[in-house]
Amino acid sequence: MKVIKRDGSIVDYNSLKIVSALEKANKEVQEEERILKKEIRRIIRYIEKLDKKRILVEDIQDIIEMKLMEFGKYVLAKKYIVYRYNRALVRKQNTTDESILSLIKNQKMNMDTENTNKNAKLVSAQRDLIAGEVSRDLTKRILLPENIVTAHEKGILYFHDSAYFLQPIFNSSFIQIQDMFDKGTVMNYKEIKSPKSFSVACNIMTQIIASTSSSQYGEQAICTY
Repeated sequence: MKVIKRDGSIVDYNSLKIVSALEKANKEVQEEERILKKEIRRIIRYIEKLDKKRILVEDIQDIIEMKLMEFGKYVLAKKYIVYRYNRALVRKQNTTDESILSLIKNQKMNMDTENTNKNAKLVSAQRDLIAGEVSRDLTKRILLPENIVTAHEKGILYFHDSAYFLQPIFNSSFIQIQDMFDKGTVMNYKEIKSPKSFSVACNIMTQIIASTSSSQYGEQAICTY
């Protein structure tokens, strides 16, 4: 039997880990509240008789809680539940420190190839990448439903652009320069009328490109016909 961990990795089932966890929990309660070795063996047999090829680690822990309640080990069950809850809180704490520090020290080499338009050694690029690390962390811990995060981590689906999901901005754009020249446009809530000369048209075009670039994070395609 294989066990699917929270990070999506798969390991061999090992009953000794269940024994170890329950023996540690036993030390946290009075003797009369402790689970007996024969009861631990019953829990293990119950899990193994499910005869599953794969099982989530959370499902194993749910079974342990259920069995502790069945055996009347309510204090032990409470300790176990509180332990799981505290571990969940630890996993949801800020996780950006290490990734940001490694980025600054140029140790996060995958950043150099993540986006071919960015050189991770440049200060300007590092600012953008640091913001991306913060956005990924908040997106994972707060903004997305837990089932989406779990599916992403397990490779069931891919949630794109989590590095920018925190901000109300979009990815790429196709700029119709000719249409904006003919009909006019709006930039920063100000109406820009159709240019009457070539020099004004060039000036407006550079402003349009710069304004669009500052409002997104992806590439621009410029159409001039």
